[in-house]
Amino acid sequence: MKTDTVPETIEKTNGRSLLIVAGVLLGMSFAGFFDGIVLHQILQWHHMVSSIRPTNSIEDLEANTFWDGVFLVGASILTAVGLSLLWIAHKRDRLSYSTKTLVASLLFGIGAFNVVEGLIDHHLLGIHHVKSGPNQIFWDLGFLALSLVIAGAGLFLLRSPLALRKGAIAFPKF
Repeated sequence: MKTDTVPETIEKTNGRSLLIVAGVLLGMSFAGFFDGIVLHQILQWHHMVSSIRPTNSIEDLEANTFWDGVFLVGASILTAVGLSLLWIAHKRDRLSYSTKTLVASLLFGIGAFNVVEGLIDHHLLGIHHVKSGPNQIFWDLGFLALSLVIAGAGLFLLRSPLALRKGAIAFPKF
């Protein structure tokens, strides 16, 4: 019997926690990239500060593009930290790898990021809305509702005994 090592159950719990934190951070970064690339650049529904500085002039568009870039730098930092933690978790010998845990953490991170971003940027600061116009409150509330559902699904999967039991919920194996 080994007495000089950390008990296996504690090591697996710590490894799972590290995997969860990595997944949440990566989910947050994915949400940020989706927002910045799809909503800001492709659909052009809003920019980071478009409610404060509408894009009516080149100068205002440049200011919005700058803040969009700062936002994406933040998403890049979340990605780097999340990948670093995932690498550390991968290097642990006794880590119980779980696609279910990682996917649940990603979902929670995506939803939580969007809830926080939506509450702060859309409602508290009012620096932009999901889609400005006469129905912007419905777009903003729908965004929050969808984000709560995604975060709730992730949290449910993380906390559910079914999600913790191997093979109870079918996820693709990688």
